[in-house]
Amino acid sequence: MSLLTDIAARPAVQAACRSFAQDRETILDLIVAVQQIPAPTFAEAARACFVAQQFAALGLADVQEDALHNVYGRFPGAQPHRPPVVLSAHLDTVFPQETDLAIRWENGRLYGPGIGDNATGVGGLIALARTLRAYAIQPVADLWFAANVREEGMGDLRGMRAVVARFGAAARYLVIEGGLFGSVCHQGIGVRRYRIDIQAPGGHSWSNFGNTSAVHVLGRLIAAIDDLHVPQSPRTTYNVGVVQGGQSINSIAQSASLWLDMRSESVAALHKLEAQVQELIAEIQNRLTEATLTPILVGNRPAGQIPRETPLVTWAVEALHQVGQKQVEFYVGSTDANIPLSLGISSVCIGLARSQNAHRLDEYLEPMYLPDGLAQLLLLALTAAEGE
Repeated sequence: MSLLTDIAARPAVQAACRSFAQDRETILDLIVAVQQIPAPTFAEAARACFVAQQFAALGLADVQEDALHNVYGRFPGAQPHRPPVVLSAHLDTVFPQETDLAIRWENGRLYGPGIGDNATGVGGLIALARTLRAYAIQPVADLWFAANVREEGMGDLRGMRAVVARFGAAARYLVIEGGLFGSVCHQGIGVRRYRIDIQAPGGHSWSNFGNTSAVHVLGRLIAAIDDLHVPQSPRTTYNVGVVQGGQSINSIAQSASLWLDMRSESVAALHKLEAQVQELIAEIQNRLTEATLTPILVGNRPAGQIPRETPLVTWAVEALHQVGQKQVEFYVGSTDANIPLSLGISSVCIGLARSQNAHRLDEYLEPMYLPDGLAQLLLLALTAAEGE
């Protein structure tokens, strides 16, 4: 009998796993309470305050909020000298402060901006601590609950960087997302992001016709990037997601900028793509000496992975099998797990339910998977805290 199977057979653990289905509506109310608090990246303080209050009400030890608004709470283990297990879920969303966060039910789905990514992850974090307390389950090692900030957009995983700096390489990290139930992520793709600023003489559209336009240079650069060929395997992508510039329709633009996102499963392929973009910038700069192109690195999510044979990965798969999920997908993505994975630290990212339309206003959650997702998390956390 494996360690995880032994843990799953314990009466208190069995009762706790059954409770997730019994308490599903209460847990969903908690998830909605999280979702209703706006939390754009860099403005997570209100949601952090709510989570800190929840942690304190549950009696977690050492509840505190750091300077970034990461929130921490410790569920004491029987052997606190052992390296801890850190369970993290990101607080922030991609939606602006003024977004209408109204929810609705339709065909068994719960709709609402940020409901899956990542209100469900944060709500699940609180629900797990509540269940451990309710069923008097004590892990072997300490479980640290961390609701972290700055995962989305230009946050550049700064919240998770602080979490890993605090707990170090000896800890095991479980990163929790609201969607992705049935998946295990032990490989993080690399992401490099640039803002490329362009300055040019500009002028009046009639009297200064012929002067170099920063917007026209921007268009040439975008077209050149779009002509680049990238490998399908290892999967490598690029995207110009934002363009800015110009003064008016009858002005030759003096300034413009673009925001470029580049990703790859391979560090080498990402570096090659980055070098190709730098070459394009240099070529345009050499041809148009009256314009100035300035690339500025604004985001760096490091790639990394741990072997599939790592105990934490095999336990994550076994936990899914234990709750009845026969097929397991090994997901490759960009999550908070990138930070520990890039350092070779034992870490996985798992999901609690399934969701669709992430980062869209019509995002929705499929709650039918939530009880099994939480049971999976409970089994994995306890096994990670007890296993060698």
